[in-house]
Amino acid sequence: MLRTTGFGFAAGCALAGAAWAVRGRSSAVFGPSVWRGKPGRKAIAITFDDGPSPSTPLFLDALAQHKTPATFFQVGANVLRHQDTVRSVLAAGHEIGNHSHSHFNFAMKAASLINDDFTRAQSAIAEVTGAPPTLMRAPYGVRWPGFREMQAKLGLLGVMWTVIGLDWKLPAAAIADRVLSRATDGGIICLHDGRGTRENPDVKPALEAVRLIIPALIAAGYHFESVSQLLCHKI
Repeated sequence: MLRTTGFGFAAGCALAGAAWAVRGRSSAVFGPSVWRGKPGRKAIAITFDDGPSPSTPLFLDALAQHKTPATFFQVGANVLRHQDTVRSVLAAGHEIGNHSHSHFNFAMKAASLINDDFTRAQSAIAEVTGAPPTLMRAPYGVRWPGFREMQAKLGLLGVMWTVIGLDWKLPAAAIADRVLSRATDGGIICLHDGRGTRENPDVKPALEAVRLIIPALIAAGYHFESVSQLLCHKI
């Protein structure tokens, strides 16, 4: 009995460790990754995954209202579909990162598929914007063996988050409450201006939440930076 219990505990610990390696926001097991900037100053980054979509220009308008820079982790298939929107994101002064080409969950996927999919997205973004990204975010926050080699090849730093809005299932007020209650110095907020590779997804709750979150954080003394700006600051 003791042996069985001990084995079960060890197995449980191993599974927990594996789960953290794959999805833990502070994990860098499968490649260089960050989840926040340095604390000590009232700076924060807002990021958007899964775009561009037909709604992305509305997010740009909301950001422009408060002169808020953001980082958009874009899906290669969507980039090719909405090239003018990608250029608008860049022209507005925002940063673009690689969010894969097909938005797969890469758990259990071959390293060759991981490499090929992110390489396709890198090429698509570079073709449309004129420059390859330097940041990437794994779909669903899932990293896997093969990410380290892919990131080294493409020169990409992984970016996770300090708070994710759950904006695919919560109403706007709940999204905003969740983000605002977890806002911290050097924090990285994750929201969505798209839904995977869907052509015209409903992202209204996220958009409405952005209109609540930005002025509230500014009133609380925060200022917004791109992820690169947040990470480059030295205290």
